[in-house]
Amino acid sequence: MSETLEESSRISSSTEDDWCALHASDLPVEEVLQWANQPSCGAVVLFTGNARDHAPERPNVSELAFEAYEEQALPRMQEIIDQARLKWPEVKRLGLLHRTGKVEIGGTAVVVVASSPHRPDAFEAARFCIDVLKATVPIWKYEKWDGNENWGVDTQNIVTASDLSTSGNTTNSV
Repeated sequence: MSETLEESSRISSSTEDDWCALHASDLPVEEVLQWANQPSCGAVVLFTGNARDHAPERPNVSELAFEAYEEQALPRMQEIIDQARLKWPEVKRLGLLHRTGKVEIGGTAVVVVASSPHRPDAFEAARFCIDVLKATVPIWKYEKWDGNENWGVDTQNIVTASDLSTSGNTTNSV
């Protein structure tokens, strides 16, 4: 992780093969992609979740902001990576980064990256990570649209990554 990036991260955890962070500024998408690309890996899957201009029953969204319960978010993000490593031990690098604060429409709000020798593990691990992050990490979205404003309509009970892993349901509930 670069020195500049560490300074922009409000909370950050990085090992050689794991990268979890909350950022108050633009997410370093290109740097994450380069970090994940390893000589032993034939597959790198990069997912970016971007701020869009609409949501269910919320046309013309003009502003989004994210707030995180920081003391809980980073450990939960690391737990997701730990669970993914148990399911897909061949995965080399995993990264989960999420924005906090205001995000411009079209801006990147979340990044998930997974690299592995072969594509099935990278795709499955990345999908697992984003689905479980949405269900288990205490990050909330605020939206402004057509003269209205409110927090996200699909608020859910926060569970742990291991709760979802044992139930086998990571995609239908998020």
